Amino acid sequence: MNGSRAPYTHDELRRLLHPRSIAVIGASTRAGSFGLRTIRNLAGFDGAVYPVNARYDAVEGHRCYPDLAALPQAPDCAVIALNREAVKETIAQCVARGVGGIVLYASGYAETGRPELIQLQDQLLRLVEGTPTRLIGPNCLGINNYAIGARIMFGRMPKPRPLHHGAIGIVTQSGSVGMSLAQAMERGVPISHSIPVGNGADVGIADLIAYLAADEHCQAIVTVFEGVEDPRQLVQAAELAVSADKPLLVHKMAVGKQGAAAALSHTGALAGSHASFRAVLERAGAVMVDDLDDVMETAQFFAKAGRPTGRGVGIVLGSGGIGVAAADKAEEHGVALPQPEGATLETLKRHVPEFGALRNPCDVTAMTLNDDTAFEACCDAFLSDPAYSALLVVYPYADEFGTSRVPVWRRLAERHGKPVVNYWASEWLEGIGAEMLEAEPRIATFRSLRRLFRAVRAWHDLEAHRALPAAARLSSPDAAGQASAALAVAPSRTLTEREAKAALAPYGIPVVREILVQDAAAAAEAAAELGFPVAIKVESADIPHKTEAGVIRLNLRDAAEVAAGYDAIMAKARAVTPPTRISGVLVQPMVPQGIEIVAGVTNDHAFGPLVAFGFGGIFVELLKDTALLPAPFTPAEAEMALRNLRGASLLDGFRGLPAVSVAALAQVLARLSEFAADLSTTIAEVDVNPLICAGDRIVAVDALIVRRA
Repeated sequence: MNGSRAPYTHDELRRLLHPRSIAVIGASTRAGSFGLRTIRNLAGFDGAVYPVNARYDAVEGHRCYPDLAALPQAPDCAVIALNREAVKETIAQCVARGVGGIVLYASGYAETGRPELIQLQDQLLRLVEGTPTRLIGPNCLGINNYAIGARIMFGRMPKPRPLHHGAIGIVTQSGSVGMSLAQAMERGVPISHSIPVGNGADVGIADLIAYLAADEHCQAIVTVFEGVEDPRQLVQAAELAVSADKPLLVHKMAVGKQGAAAALSHTGALAGSHASFRAVLERAGAVMVDDLDDVMETAQFFAKAGRPTGRGVGIVLGSGGIGVAAADKAEEHGVALPQPEGATLETLKRHVPEFGALRNPCDVTAMTLNDDTAFEACCDAFLSDPAYSALLVVYPYADEFGTSRVPVWRRLAERHGKPVVNYWASEWLEGIGAEMLEAEPRIATFRSLRRLFRAVRAWHDLEAHRALPAAARLSSPDAAGQASAALAVAPSRTLTEREAKAALAPYGIPVVREILVQDAAAAAEAAAELGFPVAIKVESADIPHKTEAGVIRLNLRDAAEVAAGYDAIMAKARAVTPPTRISGVLVQPMVPQGIEIVAGVTNDHAFGPLVAFGFGGIFVELLKDTALLPAPFTPAEAEMALRNLRGASLLDGFRGLPAVSVAALAQVLARLSEFAADLSTTIAEVDVNPLICAGDRIVAVDALIVRRA
């Protein structure tokens, strides 16, 4: 894939992906051949099918042509079902004939990792570059456009079904993954497209997302991949999907070392940092789905749900037990279940018997077996209330009683323009009513409460992200110039703490006051000037991590402790670096106790500067809780990320520590992100560890900056 270009447009890919004519080069009557399988899969295609093979007069009732030149027209799409040795010449013929796009089955290219076969794949790309002919593959199982019955592949796939509201387009690297997901059609989930890219020599994941973003038959897009060669192109495609109001659900595999190694051998694609992918794609408006098992149910929910009008969910059911289970999962995933008030509560009082539950979840009890009036009235009350963005109901029995509820849910969803989220509680997973529910335009069905509340939380979070205010710069216009000057005068690539703080200070990042001294007596005088207790640290570009080297002393309370501490840390420092590399000792006032936040900057090779932040001190190993955002970001984005940390409650006060002003902390982090963005070509990494936070007081007490080589 050529990373220098924008994703292909819908028009550039339309002949390939929405063809009116298809040539199958290598068509055959031999049982099991890819050519014969492809011809048979096209039985439902309403366009022209042209088998191409000089050895046959006809294949499966279609006239067979000796070569491309003999066809009555240049086909929109050509499938090459030939061995690798014949591929280059055939692609050249397709380009010369004006074929709109090529599907290439042959494997044994870049996915092998062998240099000569990677080069061979590059040669195929050169043949189509700069021409109107697009190439999908090699190592591609084939493509499916179910809207027109075009199953252009050799594998076995579900037969196309009539599409209805909420159709999902699937884009994958792996053909088998795409086939597996598309089989959701068998339970009634509408699928508009299923397109694996294989090695993606020309048309890649980002191109297909961009195509589906403009496709009239697709309401939501699912993509599953291991890695992409141009992640920035993927971000562009995600932004196109968002601008078209098409939810984009992303599951990235190869998140660990073993997975990444497997990805390289499987597709030849580069598996990038999962955390970086998540941060940048969520910024672009994509929804990250962590588990492959969650993908299709989450996608059908987003395809049907529209946009939420609040963050609460109402639950109405006839089973107290399932209500308890639902409440547990809602709390686990941070989904609010507001208690009914006002008119909603009054309606419940009129319809729920005294042995029911006048709350959320609302247990209308088994009385609804004989009278659905109460059930519908309570559901209507929740959906009428602006506090609730969706209604959760339960399908407990896969029988006629279960299906009798569906018209009620349909009426209510249409009346209020809000989704009804159905928990299929029956273990008869595809029992009576399954296909009926999948066909409902505003009813989303889940077979797991965990999946259900994960999806609803992601739905609410996406809307909150959309509502964030636009960026407005916080730092002064000359901050970058001042910081660059501070970086330029530092003699080493790794800056000392004092030099790093001097570079950060122009951005309004509060740093602790300090005095550099050269002997124990001067250290004691500086401590008296600053006020006890103090901290002392050796300053040396050769010792970036002072705690590990033992060259720091904290909470020194008088001159004698300072003098003794000075001698001790200098002895430690001289053991690891020559005296000429030691600038002296920094004396700083001890910052009062507070919550410690660690913040750092890294320059990702694909996405540029990213800022990571989370809880430091004793919580680093305990919580392993970090947010990652692309730089620059706004205080509102930082505040949302802080509130989404698992340990966010620590910011509200913990074991006598003062509560932290999240707004003030978010301001400091946003300023650090502006530093990271402005100086991205100069700095390789930054570490501010820690920021000590108490109330509105946010102070950086240590910092490390490493310049680019």
